Amino acid sequence: QFPDEFKVAGLTANSNINLLAGQVAEFKPKVVAVRDVIAAEKFIKLHKSGFEFYSGNEGLIEATKQCDYDILISSLVGFAGLEPTIEAIKRKKRIALANKETLVVAGQIIIDLCNKYNSELLPVDSEHSAIFQCLAGEKHDEIKKIILTASGGPFREHSHEQLANVTREEALDHPNWDMGSKITIDSATMMNKGLEVIEAKWLFGLSNDRIEVVVHPQSIIHSMVEFSDGSIKAQLSLPDMKLPILYALSYPKRIKNEFTSTSLTKIKSLTFFDPDFSKFICLKLAYDVLEHGGTAPCILNAANEIAVDRFLKRQIPFTDIPNVIQKSLDHIENHLRPGLETIIECDRKTREYALTIN
Repeated sequence: QFPDEFKVAGLTANSNINLLAGQVAEFKPKVVAVRDVIAAEKFIKLHKSGFEFYSGNEGLIEATKQCDYDILISSLVGFAGLEPTIEAIKRKKRIALANKETLVVAGQIIIDLCNKYNSELLPVDSEHSAIFQCLAGEKHDEIKKIILTASGGPFREHSHEQLANVTREEALDHPNWDMGSKITIDSATMMNKGLEVIEAKWLFGLSNDRIEVVVHPQSIIHSMVEFSDGSIKAQLSLPDMKLPILYALSYPKRIKNEFTSTSLTKIKSLTFFDPDFSKFICLKLAYDVLEHGGTAPCILNAANEIAVDRFLKRQIPFTDIPNVIQKSLDHIENHLRPGLETIIECDRKTREYALTIN
């Protein structure tokens, strides 16, 4: 919609080379990378010219190093987004961060690097974008707390017994958002909100007790900020990622668009509930690792990625996802002041262990 505002400099994909091929033909990027090596070989046989091409995990990092761009949209799923994002920070680029795991596993490292290289970190997640917008023009020391809203996913009203029998298809049927399978399952377990709590700590520099989660099934209020005088600011819009993506790309401008307007009279009512930590154990585990610090969030994230993948492959039941995470947290050593190499090694060890849990 905005060819005069933006030009695609580079594109990367994991394995969906058919979609990537169409995008390359339309946007003509100078740099292309495919993470999956087998898919990369197929892609380059069919499309050989007009761009620099890289493959594998190293290829993602190299593409981030070599591409000529102003803004990196870091939207890889999971731990894979960490190292490419670091390379962009070292190049002093603006980062539009949609990969929450980068801050979950290496929050202190990322913030320190952004300060060192004067790189700008802008949130793309709708919840963090909402907080970012609410804080425009406000003083940080006047924030009492931030309130992250959660849809509650498809199982908000399920009993413990019903959760034990959840199917893959039911967990992938989100009531409000159309997302990839991993994020959709994270929403069903509310781990997605747990990861967002950890991300919010680093994005906004707040202590753990000033980050609250409220279940809001309509997903119209994307998050809120309460200030020291008791006033609460909220950002409202329909559940559609186009707006937070555009805001991160165009900041500090707001670009006029033809997105569907939010009609409060059509919505009629907005409701709110406290999250049930006894049902959604993943959310509680996220708060727990935030207290522990160190590599505990890295362990949580790696174990969750493996557990979700095993659930999607029908290897474990839905209610075993938090069990795999808890056992991994109990088994893998927590390093309190980790460097990047320690975090990468912790991620590897956790994944190996989480695969063995029955």
